[in-house]
Amino acid sequence: MANTEKRHVLGISGGKDSSALAIYMRDKVPQMEYFFCDTGKELKETYEYIDKLEVYLGKPIARLLPERDFDHWLQIFGNYLPSSRMRWCTRKLKIEPFENFVGQDSVISYVGIRADEDREGYISTKPNIEAVFPFREDNLRINDIYRILEDSGVGIPKYYEWRSRSGCYFCFFQRKAEWAGLLERHPDAFAEAMEYEKLDTITGQRFTWNQRESLEELSRPDRLQEIWEKHEKALANAPKTRPGDSLFTILSSTFDEEDDTEPCTICSL
Repeated sequence: MANTEKRHVLGISGGKDSSALAIYMRDKVPQMEYFFCDTGKELKETYEYIDKLEVYLGKPIARLLPERDFDHWLQIFGNYLPSSRMRWCTRKLKIEPFENFVGQDSVISYVGIRADEDREGYISTKPNIEAVFPFREDNLRINDIYRILEDSGVGIPKYYEWRSRSGCYFCFFQRKAEWAGLLERHPDAFAEAMEYEKLDTITGQRFTWNQRESLEELSRPDRLQEIWEKHEKALANAPKTRPGDSLFTILSSTFDEEDDTEPCTICSL
């Protein structure tokens, strides 16, 4: 039976925006329920950050697990790796666990899209879910998000030292330099991501995370050197930042060129 009282829920991905929103709303909505859709394929730093944030919030962050894991759904989808054109991972590992968590209850869902962003992301079409955007309503922008995180003492996740997004460690939205960073910092995770890539010897079709390059090709020493040189050049040529701008701001504007779309915000906020 549906809960007759309206619930207030806030999804945390492990990224800066949803984390800042949780901190921002903590004392404004004491009855807030926090949740994290755990794909089982997150970075170690993400889990550590969720634990740290949970301590600050003073209440549990519900870990929502999918009914079936990534490997099950990969088999169901014929070993077709998720891509920007077929984001089955978001549907099966993020959205469905969220909608199961909500059920038929009347819910207000708090979404961490900022006032300086031009995107909507996932907003449920279920009639019992109402999405609200406190950062937009209060005109909060990227520098406000950094201030909220730093003032709280929670800070930003460690992976922002080399990666511009949260989400699975093999997310297909990663740029080349981010894949190279994964290989450097988490070689076991990179190796697992590489094992998912397949070649159909009959048709010649390749199932890879990147459309133009396999991880085996990307991990060759000469290719890695090329990626890092290009990345360092982009950093050196980056526009002069304002005092106090974070490394993340610089990295986000200088990663190499192959990423031209944004992931669903339920994954990356």
